[in-house]
Amino acid sequence: MAEIDLQKTTHEMIHNGTWKFEGGTFYQILRLPDGRSVRAGYDGENFLFQDNLTKKEKKLVKKKISFILGLDIELDSFYAEISDSPFAFLIEEFYGLAAPGAPEPYQALVEVIAQQQVSFDFAQKTIANLVKIAGDPVGDLYAFPTPEKIAALGEELKKTKLGYRGNYIKSLTNLYLEEKINLELWDLDVDDAIRYLTKFRGIGKWSAELFLAYGLRKNVYPAGDLGMKRGIAKIFRKSPKEVKERYVREIIEPYGKWKGLLAFYVLCYDRKTEMERKKR
Repeated sequence: MAEIDLQKTTHEMIHNGTWKFEGGTFYQILRLPDGRSVRAGYDGENFLFQDNLTKKEKKLVKKKISFILGLDIELDSFYAEISDSPFAFLIEEFYGLAAPGAPEPYQALVEVIAQQQVSFDFAQKTIANLVKIAGDPVGDLYAFPTPEKIAALGEELKKTKLGYRGNYIKSLTNLYLEEKINLELWDLDVDDAIRYLTKFRGIGKWSAELFLAYGLRKNVYPAGDLGMKRGIAKIFRKSPKEVKERYVREIIEPYGKWKGLLAFYVLCYDRKTEMERKKR
């Protein structure tokens, strides 16, 4: 049975300062409904809790950690689906890798907007800057900034290096605080959710698809993503210019319930090969 590989999974997470992987254990700062920030962890077998948590709070923390790490993903079924396909080599390449999720939909939205039109590495740095400026320190980590903290940012926002993306984040945060945008789209199907989200300035199709995958774990992927198209081009030995969004969908859609995870593996493959190329 294929178990989630914590090292591989955390390697693909956004390095934002709210979590760490140390000594084989994943640690994450989470915010409870009452506003408290707590440290929680998972070592591959056991969940780790602070002593002052109630039974109900421990259940919530366990659910959040499981969501973040994708502990419920049936990797064996996924590998069986792609084992006789051009993507079969990805099984050995990324065995045990699960697609990470965001602790909260609001955090997912902020981190997705921060990734618009920039490299993943640069986006991670800007998100980490935002967390350090507006997040609450908890030991050696931070709690992700509350919407209120981000909405209150003035000139400090420029220090994040988010650029125009910072303005989008602030305007969407204000809408969120005013309850004019709903991020709890769990019951909407993907097409309806995309139509809803793209009504708001700052959210295009790419952002909506990535938000739904990362924030709500819906079975969707950003087919227009440069890394996605580049990864498909490498696997099928095509020029990146030949690979359009339509072609990506033609290749990925037949994998049904596993198309979102497959797309994530393709993105990870592109990141890895691009990093190797730059080192040469």
